[in-house]
Amino acid sequence: MRFARLIATGTATCSIIGSAIGVGIIFAGFLEAFAKNPELEKSLFQYTLLGFALCEAIGVAGLGIVFMLFFGDS
Repeated sequence: MRFARLIATGTATCSIIGSAIGVGIIFAGFLEAFAKNPELEKSLFQYTLLGFALCEAIGVAGLGIVFMLFFGDS
């Protein structure tokens, strides 16, 4: 049973990797949009922060699942 828990923990870690990739894509899009329209910086940055927060929320939820799987009693 310990082996299955370790496999599940490693698989759940992929959500953190996906979150990091998503954050990189969001900020790359922000820099590209800002380069094209510098006058829209404030609204672009607000949308960027919203997207960042949503991506990080998924990553933190995935990290919580990893900790529950790894340190849980069963």
